[in-house]
Amino acid sequence: MELSPLRLRFLVVSLLTVSFIGALDNTVVSTSLATIAGDLGALQHLGWVIVGYTLASTVTLPIIGKLGDLFGPRTVFLCSLVVFLAASLACGLASSMAWLIVARVVQGMSSAGLQLMSQTIIARVTSPRERPRLMAIIGAAFPIAILVGPVLGGLITDYWGWPWIFWINLPIGVAAFALAVFAVPHIAAGARARFDFAGAATLTVALTALVLAVTWVGDPVLGMSATLAFVVSAIAFAAFFVVEFRVDEPLVPLRVFANRTVAAGTAISAIIGVGLFSITSYLPTYFQMSYGLSATASGLVPIATVFGMLVSNLLTGWLASRTGHYRPFPIVGTALGAGGLLVMSQLPSGAPLWVPMVVMAVVGVGTGAFMSLIIAVVQSAVPTSETGSITSTVNLVRQVGSTVATAVIGGVIGFGVAALLPVGLDASTLTPQLVQGSGPAVQAEVATIYHDVFSPVFLALAITYGVGIVASVLLPKGRLSADRVAEPERLAV
Repeated sequence: MELSPLRLRFLVVSLLTVSFIGALDNTVVSTSLATIAGDLGALQHLGWVIVGYTLASTVTLPIIGKLGDLFGPRTVFLCSLVVFLAASLACGLASSMAWLIVARVVQGMSSAGLQLMSQTIIARVTSPRERPRLMAIIGAAFPIAILVGPVLGGLITDYWGWPWIFWINLPIGVAAFALAVFAVPHIAAGARARFDFAGAATLTVALTALVLAVTWVGDPVLGMSATLAFVVSAIAFAAFFVVEFRVDEPLVPLRVFANRTVAAGTAISAIIGVGLFSITSYLPTYFQMSYGLSATASGLVPIATVFGMLVSNLLTGWLASRTGHYRPFPIVGTALGAGGLLVMSQLPSGAPLWVPMVVMAVVGVGTGAFMSLIIAVVQSAVPTSETGSITSTVNLVRQVGSTVATAVIGGVIGFGVAALLPVGLDASTLTPQLVQGSGPAVQAEVATIYHDVFSPVFLALAITYGVGIVASVLLPKGRLSADRVAEPERLAV
């Protein structure tokens, strides 16, 4: 579909803005949780403000992707934006924790629609050659949200009050909606077919049970519940695959995985969630305990990682669009990630802070080299009628990989530290402030323990990126086409 340069710019601005507020809403809340819990008086349910959002955005990804194929990405995008803004208003008006959690669930569902349909719309209005550059611009919303979200959340909470971390979405979202009505074209929907309700139901149960299981698995009190959730998830996944192979229009088109580009690309996408997103949230704790850093200083390493990811994402998107070549970027990127994490696993305890900052920045650069690019590559390998479904599948694999790996790493760290701590120190009450207030001998011992626990974690993640190198090598050689797919626009705005 041919869009004028001006309209394409408006489209990218609109999609980037909406993607940013969707991504920001998952990071800006973190620094406000304690204040929210105090005002609503429900500290015991605080975790569900985050879990509810993550769970909802995960389980709805494939459903929204399929709806985008059936009804057109423009319709689903605009509806998702309206629901997101309404849910943001409801979050800020919450007078109880139950109200806030329900509103966050709705917000998470609509956020998945914003993320997916932004990527799908770009795929439907551009050529494969143009796609990486524009996908990288929109994909930049996520690392930017990671960088500014916690700080912005703290400032808004301190000066305006926590409801405004949700209400700030309203003026920005309304402006983006007005621009989207003009800029997003009326893309023809796919042939109407019977919606795969059985596949949607079984996958929703499977993913819900899986996310709950990995959330509960580290809590001894919820050990039995976690086991039961894993069993339910396994049964539901088995039922889902049976359903998908029998229906004519499956929710997730499993047959496309016979295509080597799709199979390898999806595996590479999973590396991002498993290999990097999972460890980022634990890096501040590692440096506070191992280096005796303040909370502010410990955030420098994740910032360096995300900044490297942001720069590399934009650069490789531009290069891929300019040359049409895509295969070298994931090969080099996964190699940089594997090498950087291998170095992290071998760093001696007490190495100067600038060393891990540089090393993790290299890991970020490597990951950014294929973060958005691989989605564009996989999209180019399927018919346009299945763009939404395959985009949701790639994002789903990445998000589930991140969720599961984060839980596994958290469990390894928790059990490992608890097993090695000397008598007199309780892992459940161990804080950076407590360690920094102890004597030099205790500080040195705790630093060694955290170094010894994290080293094999970094090594395992390096091996994960090593698997990504294999998947990248298996990507077929080729160049992205500069030809647009002829696709009618029902009605020009």
